Amino acid sequence: MSKSEKIKLYVQDTTGQRECVADVDTDATWGETMNSILVSMALPRNNPSTGTIWAGRLEREGRHLHASEVVGQSLQDNDRIVLQPELVAA
Repeated sequence: MSKSEKIKLYVQDTTGQRECVADVDTDATWGETMNSILVSMALPRNNPSTGTIWAGRLEREGRHLHASEVVGQSLQDNDRIVLQPELVAA
């Protein structure tokens, strides 16, 4: 079995007060990656009961990432991502 490749991502919350540098597997989905980043940044996980979810905004392209996107196909080494809370009507 071959070892998964990794890329480095720079992630911060919308306030800029919480930041992390994450080495992530290129074969993981953005949803899986974002969940582990939320834990490492001590941010609350997605909470469907309150209608709060997180979205990752890829600064290089100025767009939100979809949870199903594969890291190695959508992101590049040293990309910057801003995690933004979004409220969803219940």
